[in-house]
Amino acid sequence: MAPALHHGEDDLEEVHGINVTPFIDVMLVLLIIFMVAAPLATVDIAVDLPSSSAEPQQRADKPVYLTLKSDLSLAIGDDAVARADLAGALDAATGGNRDQRVFLRADRSVPFGEVMAVMNELRTARYLKVALVGLEMRQAK
Repeated sequence: MAPALHHGEDDLEEVHGINVTPFIDVMLVLLIIFMVAAPLATVDIAVDLPSSSAEPQQRADKPVYLTLKSDLSLAIGDDAVARADLAGALDAATGGNRDQRVFLRADRSVPFGEVMAVMNELRTARYLKVALVGLEMRQAK
């Protein structure tokens, strides 16, 4: 004799809850994507910046970083630029918008005269909005 498996109804019982497992899976995938992509969005030129105790300012949506390295070479973002080509490279990076702020990063070992020479070249190229970048000093409270 075989046991009877028929219980009367063929309909399955309706579940009235939200299945959050797919939502959690999607959120974990997005978290991993952002964790991998965030370090790639920064400038990766090694510069020993001096520290500053000034209040941090808000950053532009797409900032233009001009870096003066310890060997006195220049770079816009991650791309090396010759001093003679600085104005053209800045025009390409800013889309010709001379009102856009240029963030100047200079290595700590660079003499101040060289920093001023680069700032003079920026003024000659008519980029007058220049911000100097330094490391933030965290003061203990």
